[in-house]
Amino acid sequence: MTHLLGLFANNILPILLVAGAGYALHRLLRVDPQPLSRVAFYTTTPALVFTLLVSTQISPPDILRMMGFAAVVVLGVGLLSLVVARGLRLPGETAAAFILASTFMNSGNYGLSLSQFAFGEEALAWASIFYITSTMLTNSLGVYVATVGKASPRQALLGLARVPSMYAIPLALLVRGTGHPLPYAVARPVELLAAAAVPLMILILGMQLGRAGLPKERGLLAGSTALRLLAGPALAWAVAPLFGLSVAARQAGILEAAMPTAVLNTVIALEFGIAPAFVTGAVLVSTLVSPLTVTPLIALLGGK
Repeated sequence: MTHLLGLFANNILPILLVAGAGYALHRLLRVDPQPLSRVAFYTTTPALVFTLLVSTQISPPDILRMMGFAAVVVLGVGLLSLVVARGLRLPGETAAAFILASTFMNSGNYGLSLSQFAFGEEALAWASIFYITSTMLTNSLGVYVATVGKASPRQALLGLARVPSMYAIPLALLVRGTGHPLPYAVARPVELLAAAAVPLMILILGMQLGRAGLPKERGLLAGSTALRLLAGPALAWAVAPLFGLSVAARQAGILEAAMPTAVLNTVIALEFGIAPAFVTGAVLVSTLVSPLTVTPLIALLGGK
């Protein structure tokens, strides 16, 4: 028990405290998280991904291996949530909201910072690859699920063009392939933006939680939370050996799969009008419950 409390205090509590500051900013000063979210989405997060991939020793084949692992985990949980939704005979929009909340995890705000705290910089680099993959799937498959027939797959896939972090991978690989580092005049601003990414993400998470509330469908919410926090890491643990991941990659990938519901799901639910109150509630509840599941998982994965 003492070891688990230490893991919580060292890895999760710092995130909760910074998120608490973001929560207070929104509740007390009514600071709107949307502008900061856009800053993170379009500048600091792509800079972080680029910086990590340029400085890491991860090879392109290993990057593809981690992306395949992340895709299998996300799609596997999505398929399971679809089966559950059909088994419960949920109506179309409720089913879409349930699948969104259960499938797509907060691998950015929460996952990247926690991977860094629990397992170090090498794991953070692997986690960033998982994050990019899950973000791509959220902006394509997630949008398609949310449309429930309102838009074509092509329209959903076009959303990928608006994900700046996607472009960080080929740019980083290009720089690594040439063997020539960026000029200091370019590299240093990118590094400064990258350094701001993790704390900014955590602040935004807290501000978003400040806008969340509990939905009425408590039983459905419990099912969604269980799928997100339990089925995700269980599936990741089961399939990790199939991809031959290194120790750091395995730690980062399984931890990312255990993250609570993504804040981005709320944006999608609001945009397409698919039970946004339920999705927002799922973000709140899964985030608050996550320390109970993530702390022992870090211990099992060998975190300090």
